[in-house]
Amino acid sequence: MTFEALGLNPSIIKALTEAGYTSPTPVQEKAIPAAISGQDLLVSSQTGSGKTAAFMLPSLHQLADLPQAPQAARTPNQERQATRARGERPRYQPAQPKMLVLTPTRELALQVTTATDKYGSYMRRVRVVSILGGMPYPKQMQLLSRNPEILVATPGRLIDHMESGKIDFSQLQILVLDEADRMLDMGFIDDIEKIVAATPTTRQTMLFSATLDGVVGNMAKRITNNPLTIQIASSSTRHENIMQRVHFVDDLSHKNRLLDHLLRDTSIDQAVIFTATKRDADTIADRLNIAGFAAAALHGDMHQGARNRTLNSLRRGQVRMLVATDVAARGIDVPGITHVFNYDLPKFAEDYVHRIGRTGRAGRNGVAISLVNHAEGMQVKRIERFTKQTIPVDVVEGFEPKKSAAPRSPRKPGGWRPGDGRSNSGPRYGAGNREGGGHREGGFGGHREGGNREGGFGGNREAGGYSGNREGRSFGGAKPAGGPRREGGAGGGYKGNNGGGFRADGPRRSYGDR
Repeated sequence: MTFEALGLNPSIIKALTEAGYTSPTPVQEKAIPAAISGQDLLVSSQTGSGKTAAFMLPSLHQLADLPQAPQAARTPNQERQATRARGERPRYQPAQPKMLVLTPTRELALQVTTATDKYGSYMRRVRVVSILGGMPYPKQMQLLSRNPEILVATPGRLIDHMESGKIDFSQLQILVLDEADRMLDMGFIDDIEKIVAATPTTRQTMLFSATLDGVVGNMAKRITNNPLTIQIASSSTRHENIMQRVHFVDDLSHKNRLLDHLLRDTSIDQAVIFTATKRDADTIADRLNIAGFAAAALHGDMHQGARNRTLNSLRRGQVRMLVATDVAARGIDVPGITHVFNYDLPKFAEDYVHRIGRTGRAGRNGVAISLVNHAEGMQVKRIERFTKQTIPVDVVEGFEPKKSAAPRSPRKPGGWRPGDGRSNSGPRYGAGNREGGGHREGGFGGHREGGNREGGFGGNREAGGYSGNREGRSFGGAKPAGGPRREGGAGGGYKGNNGGGFRADGPRRSYGDR
């Protein structure tokens, strides 16, 4: 099957050929013909399967066939100047887009916008604009004044412009909800229903989601009209092109040393390391930088400018290790990402699928490694049930866990629960005595008694590491004074009241704080 056989506009085919696309993916092959015909769609497919093109290519095809609007005698800016010259107050004309794409995050919205610019590079009459939180209002007003045909937006900021009369959806023809399940998880259901209610009932609606059951399915019934359901079930959760494995760890020290070892694999081009909290993302990124890795954090507390700079550095290859939370990493599509590390397991099995989908994009191969505490066996089991596959356990020589993996059985009342950061049968990570070394206070940056430790994130690298010889700097050593700072990092020092470090230097955040 070729894109020409799908009946797309020649200008779109030219752009696709120039971009190196030769044949449609399974979801594109099924969705594009139905979407061109104007049918509503409900689509369930994995990330990296080409779903952005599955809804954008047929939409661009339809917009290319629209009759051209008559050319105005004056531009909007000229009209406002003429109004002021007459001594009248300029009246703002609301934007009237033909297509709206709703996304859960700014990063995904920007990715969709970039892809649309690429697919429509030879279509002069189609303009696309992103309306996002974190972007200055005057800039957004300027973009809306161009009356773009396509609007890509996050629900919250879009509602602001709707309520102020800056956007009119009376001419809308196509509505797309991308990653609808994630938008509902983030609490946008009321905003979505308000936006949908402002659009014509004659519109075409396309909904893309990891699952079409439950709340998503109920909402889909209300906003679609006799939709075609497309489910790419064989690969929706398995990610067969991604080699997955689990490494069990005894405690936080064991986890950090193992991560350091794994990150030195020469097959890694770029990697994403997922943490459960924003604070951990900052801390690990700082420690990786001190150890000589080109690392940066990405999370929701960073302002938009810092996030954009971090993502641009990742795309240019200047950042090799991105330490991120779930929401912040949604929509990242960088071909150089060869590995994904789950430093903390996700709370939901669905999030695991989205995480590892950052690698193995567009049919490439990838590697996903999870560092798992022995008490987290049930979480691994839930992921295996959801993905319908067994994730093999791997052991690295010299980093063998001293404990055996706990049986994957239901939790007993009063026992461990996901996210409380403790084991049923051992001390809290980063505290207390441990075999093979002295007493350790704190965690990542804590004081170490009992001699030097070779091979950590710092330490002597005479054998040729990422950062050369590091005499006088240990894995948990203090941060060098006046050193470079990673973009978007948190302020303050590295040691807490108890000798410090990582998770022992302040009140512990809840597992869902992302």
